[in-house]
Amino acid sequence: MQKKIQTIFNYALAFFISPVFCVAYSHSQQLVLPADHPDPSVVKIGAEYWAAGTTSNWFPAFTLYRSNDLVNWKASGHVFNQMPAWADYYMWAPEITYENGKVYLYYTGHKKGGSLCIAAAVADRPEGPYRDLGPLMCEADGSIDAFPMRDEQGKLYMIWKEDGNSKGKPTPIWAQEMKEDRTGLLGVKKELFRADSPWEKGLVEGVSIIQRQGYFYAFYAAAACCGKTCSYGTGVAQAKNLLGPWEKFPGNPVLADNADWKCPGHGTPVEKDGRFYYLYHGYSKASGAYGGRQGLLSEFTFTKDGWLQFIDQPGNKGPVVPTTVIDLFAGSQLADAWHWSVFQPVRAKVAQNTLQLQALPGNGGAYVGRSVMAVHYEAQVTLQKNSTAQAGLALVGDDKNMVYASVHKNKIRLVQLKKTMKPC
Repeated sequence: MQKKIQTIFNYALAFFISPVFCVAYSHSQQLVLPADHPDPSVVKIGAEYWAAGTTSNWFPAFTLYRSNDLVNWKASGHVFNQMPAWADYYMWAPEITYENGKVYLYYTGHKKGGSLCIAAAVADRPEGPYRDLGPLMCEADGSIDAFPMRDEQGKLYMIWKEDGNSKGKPTPIWAQEMKEDRTGLLGVKKELFRADSPWEKGLVEGVSIIQRQGYFYAFYAAAACCGKTCSYGTGVAQAKNLLGPWEKFPGNPVLADNADWKCPGHGTPVEKDGRFYYLYHGYSKASGAYGGRQGLLSEFTFTKDGWLQFIDQPGNKGPVVPTTVIDLFAGSQLADAWHWSVFQPVRAKVAQNTLQLQALPGNGGAYVGRSVMAVHYEAQVTLQKNSTAQAGLALVGDDKNMVYASVHKNKIRLVQLKKTMKPC
């Protein structure tokens, strides 16, 4: 079997045209994390804010971002540079938190030979290094979307969703007491709520909770999260006690499609200077599913009747200005924006303005990639002539779905890989 695709990139790579960070309000929805950043989480640590989002089957897992203002973010490392020993893929829904001088990151991963599990990792600093603490809950149908919360007496609980929808079943939201060292759960789980409204379409998930003025407020996502036919929205529920009973806001969803963004949901509330914001994801109507679920920020306030509402802040609603991203490979390692498939044993070397990849057998070969940030863009790569394998530029969906142009022995080859679906 031939060894294919990129072995050596040389000097400069203008990989895509992407938007810069700018203020672009649309019914209070501000783009702050362009490109694919599903299920974003945010926490304040000292004077800074830290965020992370789903990386799924791309590695390193859970890129960390830091910001002083919740709007301008800078990539600052990753949580996992190698897969946790118990997991094999699907690194989803990180929830970054801070308590008593420790940074905890709760996440979802697929257990080897098992199902989806919620797990935890800990670090002394937000930039890491992180030490994995292992799985906390692995239900037969899968456990996802972990969120920690203390009850009205200060007892620590884990909140999560049972992934019943993957098996055609309901999706209850559970709570169970958690050990203070985050290595396990205690007692028995208790259901908080489940989908029971028409707009939720049988599915609730992505719960995050904030406590204020004697109430717990749960933000949750409902309906179909992903792709061209998504129907996601955000709802709110409240309770005086963490374990309930919970009451859903009669006016749900509190976030839904608008002129610029669709399928908003699955995020985390955060406070800044006495004001409250929600960091979550949505699809741009301009780029659609191909632009990924991008990180949005909306401000909300608490109302006199004990609920909350998002604030309409009309302002600059013009298009995000595109820019060129160039990587000269000037350092000694890949920049944080580069990722590769969790199913590939990629071996990369960066030196002297050159990226070198060790070729892999298989039609997809070895590759690294960056997220697409715009529906229309150009990409360029400069190749060394002394490569002994095919090298080039690819549009990658996954290992079995891509289009690439490669050069070998002064000939250009265009290849499309497309997974063939087996008939039912």
